[in-house]
Amino acid sequence: MPPSADEPTAPREPLPPKDDQTGPETVSPTGQPTGADQARNAQSGAYLTTAQGARLYDTDHSLKAGPRGPVLLQDHHLREKITHFDHERIPERVVHARGAAAHGVFRGYGSAAKISKAAFLAKDVETPVFVRFSTVLGSRGSADTVRDTRGFATKFYTEEGVFDLVGNNIPVFFIQDAIKFPDVIHAGKPHPDREIPQAQSAHDTFWDFVTLHSEATHHTLWNMSDRGIPRSYRTMEGFGVHTFRLVDAEGASTLVKFHWKPKLGVHSQVWEEAQIASGVDPDFHRRDLADAIEAGAFPQWELGVQTFPDNPEQMFQGIDLLDPTKIVPEELAPVQPIGLMTLDANPSNFFAETEQVAFHVGNMVPGIDVTNDPLLQGRLFSYVDTQLTRLGGPNFPQLPINRTHAPVNDMLRDGMHQTAVHRGVAPYRPNSLDGGCPFLAGADNGAFVEVPAEVAASRKVREAPESFDDHFSQPRLFWLSMTPVEREHIIAAYTFELGKCYEQVIKERALKVLARIDAQLCEQVAAGLGLPAPEPDGPLADPEPSPALSQVGGVWPLDGRVIGIVADKDADLDGVRAVRDAVEGAGMVPLVIAPAGGVLDADGDPVTVQRTYATARSIEFDAVLLAGAPGAGADAIGARDAKAGAAGTATDPRVILLLNEAYRHAKAIGTWAGGDGVLASAGVPQDAPGVVTGATGSEVLEEVKQLLGMHRVWDRFPATV
Repeated sequence: MPPSADEPTAPREPLPPKDDQTGPETVSPTGQPTGADQARNAQSGAYLTTAQGARLYDTDHSLKAGPRGPVLLQDHHLREKITHFDHERIPERVVHARGAAAHGVFRGYGSAAKISKAAFLAKDVETPVFVRFSTVLGSRGSADTVRDTRGFATKFYTEEGVFDLVGNNIPVFFIQDAIKFPDVIHAGKPHPDREIPQAQSAHDTFWDFVTLHSEATHHTLWNMSDRGIPRSYRTMEGFGVHTFRLVDAEGASTLVKFHWKPKLGVHSQVWEEAQIASGVDPDFHRRDLADAIEAGAFPQWELGVQTFPDNPEQMFQGIDLLDPTKIVPEELAPVQPIGLMTLDANPSNFFAETEQVAFHVGNMVPGIDVTNDPLLQGRLFSYVDTQLTRLGGPNFPQLPINRTHAPVNDMLRDGMHQTAVHRGVAPYRPNSLDGGCPFLAGADNGAFVEVPAEVAASRKVREAPESFDDHFSQPRLFWLSMTPVEREHIIAAYTFELGKCYEQVIKERALKVLARIDAQLCEQVAAGLGLPAPEPDGPLADPEPSPALSQVGGVWPLDGRVIGIVADKDADLDGVRAVRDAVEGAGMVPLVIAPAGGVLDADGDPVTVQRTYATARSIEFDAVLLAGAPGAGADAIGARDAKAGAAGTATDPRVILLLNEAYRHAKAIGTWAGGDGVLASAGVPQDAPGVVTGATGSEVLEEVKQLLGMHRVWDRFPATV
């Protein structure tokens, strides 16, 4: 409902949520469908009340002894309001504090039926999901586009209970054993003496740790690649990281690795783009996800598995499947699609859903089980333990976003925030006073039964198997699998991050690690640091490259791409209308950029302005189109907007900056109706790759669409490595 200019005074019920929003399913604390409208969980009534429902006549003034006070202790409304405010914040997550989430549905293909009896994987079974994306190192108030690993956690509300697939956008991890997890996080977090730098790995403690723990080399290399700065959550791959077991109806088990493949392809930002976004729009990723869903451009991912025989060695092609710092190249074990996930609704309340959702790798259903991966084993303990502190006690599964959609009869009682109203007198078993209920189930009626895997008879040790000792062959595999432009980005990332370190010895130690990956990588980074490149202290591996690891070279759908169209009142507005309609028709999002807000051509078919020269930066757009040669805006005054520079130029300096940034960030640029001269002013050669000029906007757009399918115009900047 549009807001009114004046304060509304006529009482009315709360407004409904927006069309793109939904909340948790209305099930009871014990998993029973209630059939209630979701509004039953929201505020109701037209009048302001206390928490107990008593209507209030004033909330702007404390109860005082006379107008000048003092304030009276008996003011129950003041005390309730302030006390609740004082306790509004709960402890943020130690890791993955900065997140965004969405509701959706998962539909099974049925192709997993031969390896798993999990009911939600059966053909055409639709399961509600809630997905939370996050950064690892930053606080809740940090920026979205920092260089970091991203969390990709999915809660499946299956008919057999909750299944949580809690993974990352990188398929390997820094460490092989969970006992080191506090160490790697302490190293990556801000330094304890100054609490800086925030949400960054470009500092001494991080590099001190990862260069002393060579098992971290593989994950670090992924993080220094374009994977560390995704373009969008919608274009981010997800991985289960660990090897899991799937169990079929006969009890036979198969080892698997889970993969989420985005239908839009895997795309990233360039580093300068990410830095600009962190300053001008620190909510870039969460805004992109929410806006896409609201616009109906629902992001989708296919869930796939790599499968391996569950043999006693738990090895595949010489790769230890229990080592979380290793991948299995897709060329050796193809990813087989088993279902499709679509995110189609935004949360209706960030705190109640995104912030309070509690994931746990131990939330499994029949047909899925764990392995002895030592990192996974530690996670099985850690997740429940951390929720007890964050969410105030053991009843966090009863929070609406965490409630299972399967019946619950757990014999767990009492505790803080108990919202179930249990019946009976015998919360123990066996019992006779409650008629023997609850009863144990067997595998034949849906019980979760652990795989009876053999446990090797051995001595107690604090050791790792010898197969965990290879820390460099897979980083070299990753490097050799990158295209030249991706290698350039990795070199730049290492040079920047190590250049931010103060300690010379850490830089020198890092170069010794890089020498074990590739001589050219080491030499280029060493040159940027002004240090000699060391020789490797061991032989370099000779793996077969895996093209599946590269993000460059494919052609992808255009759904949800954002096109900036620069125009003013004198532009070819008929052309702008045609381009706007064609962009929308192609499933993309057009945003008109003009000197000021409002509409262009108010007397005709109006063209609504979504961005102004003061608010538009290239980071928001996948391509920029120029409808003519727009003049300077009235606010092009350096004292008012530093981006405007000197006043009096023919073209607004902020348009020049927009085009120049888009060019540097390898984005498609198009112009018609006399915008060629503006390109020259922006330092954009007309004959450069990805620069399109034409007679009409529609003609230009058709060529730009072809370029967008490849994400960026990488040919614009030839690589040297």
